[in-house]
Amino acid sequence: MRAAVRVIVFTGAIALASCVHKSAENPAARTQPVDISSFGEADSARMARLLIGECRGAKVRSACYEEPLVAAAAAGRVRLAMGALGQIGVVDVDVKRDGHVYAHAIGIAAGKLPGDIAQTFSQCSESFQSGCYHGVIQARFAALDSIGPKEVNAVCEPFRASETQRWLRFQCVHGIGHGLTSLNNHDLTKGLAGCDLLNEWWDKQSCYGGAFMENIVNVTNPHHPASTLSHHGAQPAKRAMADEHEGMPGMEHQHAVPFKAVDPADPHYPCSALGERYQAACYQMQTSVMLYNNKGDIAGAAVACDSAPRIMRATCYSSLGRDISSYSLQDHAEGIRMCSLGTPRYQPWCYFGLVKNIIDLNARPSEGIALCRDVPIASGKLMCYVAVGEQVAFLGPDVEARRSMCSTSEAGMIDACLFGARVKAEAPAGLSDVWGAVNSQ
Repeated sequence: MRAAVRVIVFTGAIALASCVHKSAENPAARTQPVDISSFGEADSARMARLLIGECRGAKVRSACYEEPLVAAAAAGRVRLAMGALGQIGVVDVDVKRDGHVYAHAIGIAAGKLPGDIAQTFSQCSESFQSGCYHGVIQARFAALDSIGPKEVNAVCEPFRASETQRWLRFQCVHGIGHGLTSLNNHDLTKGLAGCDLLNEWWDKQSCYGGAFMENIVNVTNPHHPASTLSHHGAQPAKRAMADEHEGMPGMEHQHAVPFKAVDPADPHYPCSALGERYQAACYQMQTSVMLYNNKGDIAGAAVACDSAPRIMRATCYSSLGRDISSYSLQDHAEGIRMCSLGTPRYQPWCYFGLVKNIIDLNARPSEGIALCRDVPIASGKLMCYVAVGEQVAFLGPDVEARRSMCSTSEAGMIDACLFGARVKAEAPAGLSDVWGAVNSQ
């Protein structure tokens, strides 16, 4: 069994397939700002009800919701804002789909508050694919006078001391990729160059994922809050980072002409324009680009994955599964149906990406296990449970906690979950066949 199965996909890649956010337009029907001081810490449901009622007639509901949520976070009421966002998402399907962007906005406001990174993170939550954490990091980078190896490696240091902090460490370094890309006027190559300042390979790969996500989010959602950060200072930081890394290996297209974000004529761009070191992280987000270009054609994106470099096809399909989580609004039956549109040999990797994103939504492995039970093909079910295990490896602070999280897997699949969770070293029966299928002609 090849060890690469364990690391082919990095946790936390977010489904952002459908974000359409236009906060630059006339935002709201309200005539007076929401009085944040009238809500207690436990009043998130009441705040949500108020905003749902007020924003129902707004010209742009997204901005109507966003303004008071960001105001609450800016006032230090981050938990109230995130709780209200979660309640709104239960009622408003658009917020359920695009909640990661709102969470980013809340996190950016939180990141401007005093206190260290760990203290600020404690006010965020994993909901909406941990967007609050990512926004915090973006805001912290925007406040720096310069960005070099010392600054880039220091920001996530509080989460490196223990493996029990691995989940938060991922959110932090992933946020670095978002922040460095947005601060460099969304020049993807410069964001990636900033990620290369990180000392550890795992951190770099996680950071690359944030950079690629920021690249496509800025295309699909150009008015999202992070896009404004590059206009509020931090210019010396951008120059320092760009000058130091001009022409570095893997940056074949680094030049004076701005690096374009997408190319409608090439479903594999920007991956096709970047060096080998970035390919895995790039293809883990590439179907978001494909679906943007082909207007949401899932089957068409699967066909495009079939033409990716062979070594990247499984990763491309896991990216498709992640996006399917968004397109299906986390409906298990619909997500499974959409994955079945792909080439059979790669469908297991679609389930792999789908279930990872289901868990990423709220950091609850039980929701992923519920999906795996419904996967109809044996190879897909096996990969689904391995993916659950990989998420458990990040969430479980110790071996016993991981065993407990995997214990509700269906009969015959507990070992697959434990293997993904790095509790068992021996690969479950059949996994080598799944891996072999994607490497055969």
